[in-house]
Amino acid sequence: MDYLNKLNDKQREAAMHTEGPLLILAGAGSGKTSTMTCRIAYMIRELGISPYNILAVTFTNKAAKEMKDRVEELIGESPNMWILTFHSACLRILRSHADVLGYGRDFAVYDPTDQKTLVRNICKDLQIDTKKFSHAYFLGAISKCKEDRISPEEYPREYGTDYREQMIHKVYQAYEAALKKNNAMDFDDLLLNAVKVLEQDGAALRKYRNRFHYIMVDEYQDTNQIQYAFVRLLAEEHRNICVVGDDDQCIYQWRGADIRNILEFEKDFPGAKVVKLEQNYRSTGTILDAAHSVISHNASRKAKKLWTEDAGGSPITYYRAEDERDEASYVASEISRLTEGSYTLEEGRKAGRRYKDFAILYRTNAQSRTFEEALSRRGIPYQVLGGLRYYDRKEVKDIVCYMRLVQNRADDLALIRVINEPKRGIGGKTLEKLQTLARVRGESLFDTLLDEDVVASLSAKAGKGIRELTDLIGGLYREQANMRISDIYDRLLVGSGYMKMLEDQNTIESESRIENLMEFKSVIIDFEEDDANMTLAEFMERIALLADVDNHDSEENAVVLMTLHSAKGLEFPFVFMPGMEDGLFPGWRAFDRPDGLEEERRLCYVGITRAKERLWMTGAEQRMLYGKTDYTRESQFMREIDPKLISGDGVMQKKRSNAEGLRSGMWRSEPVRPFDQLKYARQQTKQNVAAMQASAEADFAPGDVVTHRKFGEGEVLSSDGKIVRVRFADGSEKKLAIGFAPLEKRGRI
Repeated sequence: MDYLNKLNDKQREAAMHTEGPLLILAGAGSGKTSTMTCRIAYMIRELGISPYNILAVTFTNKAAKEMKDRVEELIGESPNMWILTFHSACLRILRSHADVLGYGRDFAVYDPTDQKTLVRNICKDLQIDTKKFSHAYFLGAISKCKEDRISPEEYPREYGTDYREQMIHKVYQAYEAALKKNNAMDFDDLLLNAVKVLEQDGAALRKYRNRFHYIMVDEYQDTNQIQYAFVRLLAEEHRNICVVGDDDQCIYQWRGADIRNILEFEKDFPGAKVVKLEQNYRSTGTILDAAHSVISHNASRKAKKLWTEDAGGSPITYYRAEDERDEASYVASEISRLTEGSYTLEEGRKAGRRYKDFAILYRTNAQSRTFEEALSRRGIPYQVLGGLRYYDRKEVKDIVCYMRLVQNRADDLALIRVINEPKRGIGGKTLEKLQTLARVRGESLFDTLLDEDVVASLSAKAGKGIRELTDLIGGLYREQANMRISDIYDRLLVGSGYMKMLEDQNTIESESRIENLMEFKSVIIDFEEDDANMTLAEFMERIALLADVDNHDSEENAVVLMTLHSAKGLEFPFVFMPGMEDGLFPGWRAFDRPDGLEEERRLCYVGITRAKERLWMTGAEQRMLYGKTDYTRESQFMREIDPKLISGDGVMQKKRSNAEGLRSGMWRSEPVRPFDQLKYARQQTKQNVAAMQASAEADFAPGDVVTHRKFGEGEVLSSDGKIVRVRFADGSEKKLAIGFAPLEKRGRI
């Protein structure tokens, strides 16, 4: 039992408690993964519990893989044990029981790009103006409905029937019908439909209850109501449920996480044992004290305080820059200084700092640009987490859709994307007619294309292309069980003509796209090497469920730039937290909800506790954001940190005059709502456009006095109703287009 002896007293207490409900409150960096893996090993090695009877669920593929690898280091390989993400676990259940809900078991999983395409097509069919209602608006509303378990039929009763709600209702109905017709589910469906299966199919519920006598849930504070229902259904009979989490790190309420799940665990499972893991193995005492001084201001939390044997540590460095460019330049210079070795012993524990030791964690993606520019100027390599995913590149998305068709020929969305990639002579109108025919027949588009009479009605080129396509997909569909995924991929790439299309283009761009397709083959082979028996369906599931954080390459020697939300679960020796200003962090929206500021404070706590050795917090006297430059106030969170823990620019709190205090970045003594830059910028944009449009209605005549937002005051010399010629105060003459120029009539000379 050497592995248990490596745990501290509290960790060991949690690992050896296996019967009945258990809540492990695991603070940041407190060794929760070690505790969970040792607990699983203890159940199997010492108590003789079968791995088959254990279910462990978490949120990211990265976390699930790490946990599985560490468990297998202790107990050996165990293919029958489920250590999976929530989505993967639900997907496994649905692969066996989707027919309960009327789906084929080979259903496709639509990612956000697929969802957007589907909604775009629906809006086009329903003639909905997407300038008034964006695709993201509809998808957000649909996701919220699924999270609240409100079906399209129930929607009018729950939300009303005004014009906006009618639009959502129509799109929601069409969206669900299209998913069902395409034998497809989105990510929300994986959770929701798995719960429906367990609720509606008594045999399925008994099967999984009989199998999973012991259930462990990681990051329980991030569960939403559907995930909560999933766990409750499986755990109610045996009650051997262990949840691990930290209410201080609940930062996803905006996407459905319900902090009540962890705060009320003892009420949901009476008699639950509670173990607090408060010893931190990641950060210095200074960093932990700073984190606690912020989070202790939250009212909705369970009392705990992290501590470490590594007391002390370098103070937090605070820098108040002139503007966002000065802020970025300062951060880049600090990274350059530390990687070159120009620092004191107190600043770091090891010489030879690498770029990968540094992370810049910001509140919004809009902040990244100035840091990218500053790092580039100094030749510092960096990777941005949160950019375009590799799997969202056009050529990769295209070939993935070909693979989806081999798996599920009813996937109309995939077929529509690739039917003319490469060109097969299928014009837009022809495709619309084929789709209409498929709808009338009540069959998939692929099945319609198998009808020889339909194909014969097309042009010779289109008919030939369709026959080649259906023959290729049909043949691979029938033979997929006998082929490696990489072989299927090669046949698709060549047989579809996609590779030849790129080669014929013979451009730098097409060469780059070919390189990406070849790199994708490397991805496939890597998967095959890990699991030689992996099926095409399993491979498609793996890439569909990849999260952004899974793209973090910890081996790449580059500074990491990401949002604070993306950083959860990661750690770095040196961390920079820029934008510490009211209105940016905490964000201005936090002041609109009673619990908004508490969630922002938890996000600040997460950011601080990512740092192992050093932490910098920076802000700017004035900042341009969304095209608007404004003076800022220091973040409320800076004031909450004990001043004794901070070095550098002082956090000023006294009040002089309001104007003087605002200019200097000092705090006003009275509460004040932060300036909403995004809202202001949007209003200004609309007003500017309105002013330009208003000029089209003005009747300009020689002698009129006008003002222009760029050139100032001037006199109209002539106007023909379309072009106005103006002489400005500096003597220059300009010809300006009426209706576009920001001109305002002031009077006459």
